[in-house]
Amino acid sequence: QVQLVESGGGLVQPGGSLRLSCAASGFTFSSYVMSWFRWYRQAPGKERELVAQIYSYSGIINYADSVKGRFTISRDNGRNTLVLQMNSLKPEDTAVYYCNAGSARQDYWGQGTQVTVST
Repeated sequence: QVQLVESGGGLVQPGGSLRLSCAASGFTFSSYVMSWFRWYRQAPGKERELVAQIYSYSGIINYADSVKGRFTISRDNGRNTLVLQMNSLKPEDTAVYYCNAGSARQDYWGQGTQVTVST
């Protein structure tokens, strides 16, 4: 059974940093079972937004324009963990952040972790 569990959210001041982790179980990162790994976020009253993604085969990485240069997505195959390093955080980054892994035939989500950027 595939499970994704996010951690690392919290309250941080503007300009600060947070490191989100998504621990996966039920499959192995290096097996290419999943075609992509993504981080989404959803702020109150807004639609869910794709923040960053990494494709398993090619390693190609994409970021939303709003986070380019500030966020970094990476995989730790040894720990079966997806990471989102967030620097220079802004109040508009406040949202629930979700980990997603999938392919053409499957799609899995974590429960989300709250990130709040505020003074």
